[in-house]
Amino acid sequence: MTDVQGLLGDEAKDLLTHTAQGIPKEDLQLPGPDFIDRVMTATDRSPQVLRNLQALFDHGRLAGTGYVSILPVDQGIEHSAASAFAPNPRYLDPKNIAELALAGGCNAVASTLGVLGAVSRHYAHKIPFIVKLNHNELLTHPNHHDQIMFGNVQQCFDLGAAGVGATVYFGSEQSDRQLREVTEVFARAHQLGMFTVLWCYLRNSAFTKDGTDYALSADLTGQANHLGVTVEADIVKQKQAQNNGGYRALDFGRTHDLVYDRLTTDHPIDLTRWQVANCYMGRTGLINSGGASSGHDDLAQAVRTAVINKRAGGTGLITGRKAFQRPTAEGIQLLHAVQDVYLDDDVTVA
Repeated sequence: MTDVQGLLGDEAKDLLTHTAQGIPKEDLQLPGPDFIDRVMTATDRSPQVLRNLQALFDHGRLAGTGYVSILPVDQGIEHSAASAFAPNPRYLDPKNIAELALAGGCNAVASTLGVLGAVSRHYAHKIPFIVKLNHNELLTHPNHHDQIMFGNVQQCFDLGAAGVGATVYFGSEQSDRQLREVTEVFARAHQLGMFTVLWCYLRNSAFTKDGTDYALSADLTGQANHLGVTVEADIVKQKQAQNNGGYRALDFGRTHDLVYDRLTTDHPIDLTRWQVANCYMGRTGLINSGGASSGHDDLAQAVRTAVINKRAGGTGLITGRKAFQRPTAEGIQLLHAVQDVYLDDDVTVA
């Protein structure tokens, strides 16, 4: 097992012993082996959707825990193939993406229609596929914050996908159109028996003020999550909150003083707890993104993110560049280390 305390370093005591303030864990629907039976069977999801969700939770090293570890590789579009794969060109081949997810013990692999379609007959029966349907293509000049559909739900079903994913850039000029498109996509995916994953990201230069990026604030990301579950995302992907008070700093939208005075603190677990709370108090699972690869401290940063997510009541991590932008053995080690956090009985919900 991974030395979680050692990797957390000076933060170990604070992150592993903190008791959540504001929203107690007893008010949440927490991950567990019975999550589908306990929570999802009460919803309007069809037996086929429940079957595919159960397949997700039953795959990989975290099978049977109620937690998930997902490998996402859509950065060839979202960031350009050069920036994503130059550090490790072997992942330009979709086969190696699927192999990394399998060797890394992941619950699923999330990628583009093209990537998963290229290898579906070899791997769709070996690991759950999540097809990410829309993307921000970066060849439009100047770049803009938009997500364009690169395929349709029927294609995802035909290649054997268990789920579909999409992004809405909340706060962008095109967010209303994106939300309408995603609503239609998710409804069709549920009709065909696939679960849905929504990347609930914030994009607007106005969200940065006085050097602070409030697109990472707990209050604004929490509201993005709440919009995501409204269109029946079964899982919400969100960047882990790094600050709070976006509504106040930007003098924007509507909020309540209790969010800052009682329901959250500045502690990262409490900030992420607010993200979980906005996912119908955990009825929709929150997975946090692993973030960009920064080099030597990737392993420690990934473990830290996993600890915060788990202790806040989250459902897991979706880790991409930190895993595939390094030698394969190191990528597998990093994915296993993240999973070890969720397998560690000493890391409990705060």
